[in-house]
Amino acid sequence: MLERQREGIAKAKAEGKYKGRKPTVAVQADQIRAMRAAGEKPAHIARRLGVARSSVYRMLEGALGASGGLPGTLVAEATG
Repeated sequence: MLERQREGIAKAKAEGKYKGRKPTVAVQADQIRAMRAAGEKPAHIARRLGVARSSVYRMLEGALGASGGLPGTLVAEATG
């Protein structure tokens, strides 16, 4: 069963039918940053763009975070 399932998934991916979820906030990241720079509150940005408020905060945290990595990730400091 698993072998045939893998074959089917591979075939679907080759045909472009197995794409996964389309990103929403990542596509609108520049627009979210511009709206925030213009002084709009995250809740208002979320309502206008039709995304979750938490997604707006997550994107802004990742864009403004000191780690430069993904939001919520820790960066180990080098000790010398």
